[in-house]
Amino acid sequence: MRIRDLRNLGPKSEAWLETVGVHDAGRLAELGAVEAYRRLRDAAVPGLSLNALWAMEGALADVDWRLIPAERRQELVAELAEG
Repeated sequence: MRIRDLRNLGPKSEAWLETVGVHDAGRLAELGAVEAYRRLRDAAVPGLSLNALWAMEGALADVDWRLIPAERRQELVAELAEG
């Protein structure tokens, strides 16, 4: 499945992810939202914000990114800080 076909993600997200070797939904699922975000951050993708992390997490869970609970967002940020 293409990245742009996932909930919350579109052509811009797909282009960003392709620059770091994530070419499809399966690869995104293998890496997880935090590792994919880490790779985007390390690649200094212009315009990247934590909203991209929430969008990828939501895409993997098939929920709107705005519905990700604050507690889960804190877990994601903590995991990001660990790496």
